[in-house]
Amino acid sequence: MSVSDRPIVIKKVKKVVGGGHHGGAWKVAYADFVTAMMAFFLLMWLINTTDPEQKKGIAEYFAPASVSATTSGSGGILGGTSLGEDGSKSSGSMSVMEQMAPEAPADAPPETGQSANLAAASEAELREEIAAREAAEFASAAESLRQAMQQMPELAELSKQLIVDQTPEGLRIQLVDQEGRSMFEQNSARPNARAQVLLRAISTVINQLPNRISISGHTSAVAGSGRASVASDWPLSSQRADASRQILQRSGVDPDRVYSVAGKAGSDPLYPDDPSLAGNRRIAIVLLREAPVLPMDTSL
Repeated sequence: MSVSDRPIVIKKVKKVVGGGHHGGAWKVAYADFVTAMMAFFLLMWLINTTDPEQKKGIAEYFAPASVSATTSGSGGILGGTSLGEDGSKSSGSMSVMEQMAPEAPADAPPETGQSANLAAASEAELREEIAAREAAEFASAAESLRQAMQQMPELAELSKQLIVDQTPEGLRIQLVDQEGRSMFEQNSARPNARAQVLLRAISTVINQLPNRISISGHTSAVAGSGRASVASDWPLSSQRADASRQILQRSGVDPDRVYSVAGKAGSDPLYPDDPSLAGNRRIAIVLLREAPVLPMDTSL
């Protein structure tokens, strides 16, 4: 058989890529993706755990060094430039430092202009804040006293003989007489049982606050009374105020908190239009407003 007569055989070779139906290339891509994601989340975690100062130092570390050119010096590598105090990376993290304001000299002049205005504004804001806080505390104390009057049967019937209000001096609590229902025995400085119950209830409110207290006694004018009767009202009103102080102290009020005890007789009536009303006979207990503690003025 000649060469031309030989049959032509075509052999098809099927190329099979190992690693499964789709080959193994996807595994490499997936591994690269997981590695990149892990690096990304690691970078996010590192950024989250560094403070601003460290971030600034890292950023400046990777920033290109800036050395200004100069014609002086030997003309070498640095061209005559000198390194900073922190070394060749003078603009890196070592340059991050806190610059404190210089201390004022001892003989510095007092603040003037804008600084003085800021100091005055700060002082005014401090006073307003303290006054608002004190007013809120007084309102809370007054409310607790009213609730106690409502919850205790022995005090509920005496609620009309108690007046609670806020004055420029502070929180004022007044025990007033009613017609036929006096707080003290006739022409006596001894509080009756009704007054003692009210004073013990007031002591619980006083103990809730740290303010000092002032106690004053008042009497009413008696129609047709002579000068002798008016003169005797002064010691009587002061004795009643002092007797109230003693009951408050026995109920737990600190004696050091008592600022003043005074008798005012009929000089400050609760009802000026009718000084003879029974309501003018009263004991006034004031929780005094405390002046805010401010820094001393050293400019004088």
